[in-house]
Amino acid sequence: MKTQRHAAILHIVREHRVESQARLRELLARAGFHVTQATLSRDIHELGLAKVADPEGHQHYAAPAEEILPAPPLASVLRSLLLRVDGVGALLVLTTSTGSAGALAAALDHEEWPGILGTVAGDDTLLVIARSVPARLHLAKRFRDLLEGSRVPG
Repeated sequence: MKTQRHAAILHIVREHRVESQARLRELLARAGFHVTQATLSRDIHELGLAKVADPEGHQHYAAPAEEILPAPPLASVLRSLLLRVDGVGALLVLTTSTGSAGALAAALDHEEWPGILGTVAGDDTLLVIARSVPARLHLAKRFRDLLEGSRVPG
C-alpha cells in the first residue's frame, strides 16, 4: 500500500500545483488514499519532495528529478501494482492500479529485461514494446508467473 501511495503522491505533484499538505491530502483522498498528516509528512520526506518557488514567488511541492529517484525492485512492486497482462503483436499492455504505471515502469526499466525495446507509462496502463511477437509472448509469461508468485529466470 505504501508503494502505491508513494506512486500516487508523485503522480499528483507532477500533474498538479500542490501548495500545501492539506491540498495534497485532499487529492490523495480523491485517489482513494486516506492518510493522516503525520503519514503524509513522512511520505513527503521519504520521497524527497521539496517546496520550490515559481517565477511569481508562489511555492508548491516538486518531486526530485527522475534520475535521482531509486527504482523500486520489480519483485516488491509487481504483486501490489499489476492487475492484468494483455497484448497484441509486439505490444504488451500491463494494467495497474490507479497512479501506479510509472512506478512499475521504473522498476521494469531498471531490471533491463532482454526482449524489451522500451516502455511508456500512463496513469494506470504500461505499454511494453517487445522486440518481436515471440519476445512479447515470453515477457507476458514472465509477468504472469511473477504475478502468481513463481520466479522465472531471465
